[in-house]
Amino acid sequence: MDVSADRTPFKRHSSLSTLVAHFFGILAVVLMLIWLLHYREGIEYGSDNPLKILNVHPFLMYCGFLFLVSKKITFMIMHELIIKTIIDNDCAPMMTYKTAYASHQVQKMVHGGLHLIGLVLGIVGISAAFRFHDKLNLKDMVSLHSWIGLTTFILLGLQWLLGAFTFLAPQSSSGARARMMPWHVLGGRALFYMGIVAALTGLMQRATMLGQSTNAESRLINFTGLAILLFGVSVDFSVALGRYG
Repeated sequence: MDVSADRTPFKRHSSLSTLVAHFFGILAVVLMLIWLLHYREGIEYGSDNPLKILNVHPFLMYCGFLFLVSKKITFMIMHELIIKTIIDNDCAPMMTYKTAYASHQVQKMVHGGLHLIGLVLGIVGISAAFRFHDKLNLKDMVSLHSWIGLTTFILLGLQWLLGAFTFLAPQSSSGARARMMPWHVLGGRALFYMGIVAALTGLMQRATMLGQSTNAESRLINFTGLAILLFGVSVDFSVALGRYG
């Protein structure tokens, strides 16, 4: 029985799910930009207009943070498969990931780099929300969205530190990496789900703040939320199917 042939449909479906994820991910970016630039006041961190500052938050937390986290999750699952192959077959670590062609070490650096860039953009996005609160003398951390969002961000930062020490440090053994990898993948996926929830609750909170906005803007916010949800589902499908490919 040809096992590789049996896995071909999973590879094909995983690739299709990746394309669908990119479609919904980019669609959400476009819809959010239309919303913030056309219906709201625009995006400017250094503005005197508090609403322009607030708009930096959803833009960077999704477009700059969550979208990049999804990219590094795709690399993460391929990294797990490579380490398993290296340990089981005693292969040299010069294999490739599914989504890009380069050395094993380069792929690890890309994975960690995407995570780090996302964290930096996330810091700016979170600081924009606190800056908005300060300008209007609002209390911080009172909504469910803020609790989920900040918790997710802090845990992702800790995961990046743990991953850097485990997978990038030269003194780390292959056995330790193999033992840590399933937990690293599981944690990454769980935190990605939490990020999707934070994004959706954030949209709901913002829509509530706006009150009775126009029907067109309300529909646009709803479609943006649906695109983010389908983006998250497609990313998970791609990762799950990729593990069997």
